[in-house]
Amino acid sequence: MKAQSHIGITVKNLDESLYFYHDLLGLEIATEPSPWFDHPGLGPAVGVPGAILRQVCLKLGDTLMELLEYSAPPSDTSAPLRSNSLGASHVAFLVDDIEETVKDLSSKGIEFFSPVNVVDEGVLSGWRWVYFSDPDGYPLELVQIAYERPGGHEAGITSYLQNRRLPGRQFQ
Repeated sequence: MKAQSHIGITVKNLDESLYFYHDLLGLEIATEPSPWFDHPGLGPAVGVPGAILRQVCLKLGDTLMELLEYSAPPSDTSAPLRSNSLGASHVAFLVDDIEETVKDLSSKGIEFFSPVNVVDEGVLSGWRWVYFSDPDGYPLELVQIAYERPGGHEAGITSYLQNRRLPGRQFQ
């Protein structure tokens, strides 16, 4: 693997989500919103039989964020998975000044789950972070790295890899 191409998020309404991510958060639109794709081969290709979808990509640093809206089949869920659920995910945006970013986004009506969290001990020393959600309830995070952890992470990574217990199965 050489880089991340993109992340994809399924949304209820592409236009509403595009407004949120582009107009409110400031992500640049990378591709124009697509028409509805309904080719018979699409469902098997994405693992969703009968899929009909449209999408758009936004620039997110050196990668892309893809928003997808399905018109068929209907979703099995009415909201994103909670963060502790198997298969759940979230997107974290790296910012230079988290307090200023929170202030700016709050003025646009975005509500945060908590005040900014400050970590000055342990493996995430230097992190400042806070969660919020998109219009569908998908969890998002702002992260500021105020300073690098003293001593870095190499010793801890090496120790983990040498001492970890692998599952009984082997991957090929």
